[in-house]
Amino acid sequence: MKLFYYCVFVCCLYTTTSAQKCNLSFKGKVTDFHDSSIIIGASLQIENSNKYATTDFDGLFEFNNICAGKYTIIIKHVACDTKRISISITEDTFKDITLEHHLNELNEVIVKTNTKTKITSVEQSLKKAAIDNFTDKSLGDALSTLSGVSSLNTGNSIVKPMIHGLHSSRLLLINNNVRMFDQEWGDEHAPNIDINASEKITVVKGANTLKYGSDAIGGLILIELKKYAVKDSLFGSTISSFNSNGFGGNINSEIVKTYKSGLYAKLQANYKQFGDFKTPDYYLTNSGLKSINTSFRIGYNGYEKGFSAYYSFVDNEFAILQSSHIGNVNDLVNAINNKKPRVTEDFSYDINFPKQAITHHLAKIEAYKRIKGFGKLSVQYDLQINRRQEFDLRRGDLRNTPVIDLRLFTNSLQTDLEIDYSDELKLNTGILVRYQQNDAIAGTGTNPLIPDFDKYEAGAFATANYKLNFDTEFNAGFRYDFSRIDARKNYNLNDWQETYNYDELFPEFETGVINGTRIFTKPEFTFHNFSASLGFSKSFENDISLFINYGLASRMPNPSELFSDGLHHSAARIETGLLTINKEIANNFIVSLERNNDDFGFVISPYYKYIDGFIQLIPVGITTTIRGAFPVWEHNQIDARIFGIDIDVNKKISERFNYKGNISLLKGDNLSDDIALIHMPSTSFTNSISYTKKELNQLTVRLQNRTVLQQNQFPDYNFNTFNAIQQQDVFVDISSTPPAYSLFNIQTSAVFKAFKKGSLKLEFNVDNLFNVSYRENLNRLRYFADELGRNFNLKIKINY
Repeated sequence: MKLFYYCVFVCCLYTTTSAQKCNLSFKGKVTDFHDSSIIIGASLQIENSNKYATTDFDGLFEFNNICAGKYTIIIKHVACDTKRISISITEDTFKDITLEHHLNELNEVIVKTNTKTKITSVEQSLKKAAIDNFTDKSLGDALSTLSGVSSLNTGNSIVKPMIHGLHSSRLLLINNNVRMFDQEWGDEHAPNIDINASEKITVVKGANTLKYGSDAIGGLILIELKKYAVKDSLFGSTISSFNSNGFGGNINSEIVKTYKSGLYAKLQANYKQFGDFKTPDYYLTNSGLKSINTSFRIGYNGYEKGFSAYYSFVDNEFAILQSSHIGNVNDLVNAINNKKPRVTEDFSYDINFPKQAITHHLAKIEAYKRIKGFGKLSVQYDLQINRRQEFDLRRGDLRNTPVIDLRLFTNSLQTDLEIDYSDELKLNTGILVRYQQNDAIAGTGTNPLIPDFDKYEAGAFATANYKLNFDTEFNAGFRYDFSRIDARKNYNLNDWQETYNYDELFPEFETGVINGTRIFTKPEFTFHNFSASLGFSKSFENDISLFINYGLASRMPNPSELFSDGLHHSAARIETGLLTINKEIANNFIVSLERNNDDFGFVISPYYKYIDGFIQLIPVGITTTIRGAFPVWEHNQIDARIFGIDIDVNKKISERFNYKGNISLLKGDNLSDDIALIHMPSTSFTNSISYTKKELNQLTVRLQNRTVLQQNQFPDYNFNTFNAIQQQDVFVDISSTPPAYSLFNIQTSAVFKAFKKGSLKLEFNVDNLFNVSYRENLNRLRYFADELGRNFNLKIKINY
């Protein structure tokens, strides 16, 4: 009987408790995170239940008759990202909920022609489809298709991008928001970047680059990764290519997993190999390459907060044209005067000496948090380790020992604060600290080209973008950078005291240690750089816009300009830096009149740069070492100006035919010596006509012509020197430029359905269709061999 009463009591108690806890209410209000505006029509659901609510005209919602407990609420709205929140209900509850209308922050980036890093900047972009065309080529090859962008080559594999005739340390190369540091050892080192990992590459010309550094005298190259949609998905792609010239190609694969929670992960890998390339008439003996690249990325993509971690590894091995290494003056004169290289052998995949071996590690961690009604704060730490080895033909125990072995360690910490609570005024500010260490690894048996050094940097910037009205905006910014470099270097005593007079100019660098003919020194330099920018943009009718930009940029000399001292094997020349070199200061002006229209569009962009203290590397003679006779190039400093104009045109001829063309004209002057600047690109123009039939597997056929005129404005650095074989003085013409050339290319592609949801894209391309023999003025090895001949290229891309 007692048991019966106990059960009745428990049941009554349970029933009473349940009744009390299931008549609660949960009310709230949904507003926009950015500007607190009311969001009407948002739907809310208690997960795993049939309870729904919708916000009214005041953004209010209400759930009634719910029990106490913990719930997950799903909030949805058109043009907003779906949001999930957890809430514990113990009593009647009211909660404010925010959603974000700015979908571009979360979803996949849709690249449009008018998508800019700054609304006032003058820039051009390569989309993913265009990047895929260069899957087996380099960043420099891809960018040289843009007007105003050319490349400075060392052979056919080492390609360095130039913007308006400027390259190396004058360009900021930003890879996934990390400034790349692999240019500190000279201007013929190509960027260690696998473009297959990127989604979009943007070239910003001239000003509007303060966020990334003060020394972008030439401009900025911004490499961006893809942002993924917040949803459950698994997808990927594989692209492979084969080329007849070099009998090689590459294969690149990536796989991506995303979750509706915002988490994502991506793995990408690329392998590329080529044998000896071929001109129309002969193989370029020892010109192949081998490259292995991989990257991994993981993160959480939310609007209010998020993080990402990224790692990439690049391993490149480049053969250096065997004929470019000469043994005496007679070899050099013969190479310049002969049409055929000194060494031409049958095709081979072997990469022999001389060669370069480069590895580059990049790691990055970034996190951000949005502050309601204020803006977004980001913090980033990144690390780079760059190892460069240059091998020459050596004998004995040093046979496999590099003649140059350098390791550059760079790590940076930076913050970025975007204040965007106002629709009219947006502010951006940040600070940066960086430490860099260069290690000239011992055991090479040679004097290091670049000495050991430690470099310390700190900087701060602030920019503002003000929207005056619907079609007019202004942009202004300021940046300060502090740099200090502490080096440790042995100098030839005669050079220190007699040739350069350093013992009187820099006595504080001497340590008192003299070993035979060498003196040990500790050069220390400190620089304070100030930079600024002003921008203006205005939109007119008929899709016409005007952009005007001014930029003040300052660049401290890089270590190779200060300390180079010896034979640079990849360039086959002796390079000398000077401790007397000071920083460059540049004033950049650029204007752009643009019409962004598919039927008929254009970009007309004139520019002018005045550079005080322009640092250049010029030939000054020839010297004979135990390795042979090599040209001597020395850094010096002058005043310079560069001006020109870039013009792009696109025209829709009919529904199926389109035309695109561009022309770049540039002139560079050495004002100090009243002569032309060295290594300035000549006038070039490109025309292409494409045929597209979307209903026939998106068939595209494009015929392209690129013409490069002869550079008739160049400085005369020719010289006479004694030829021991001929026992007489000989004239060495290293300044005259090669004649003009014109190349035709054909590109075709079609897309087919594959698997259940995937696609298969086939491409067949022909480069240098008429197998033209030519030499390019901006190729450092133009004295020794022609450029590449005809190439048949087949690409297969599978999306899955």
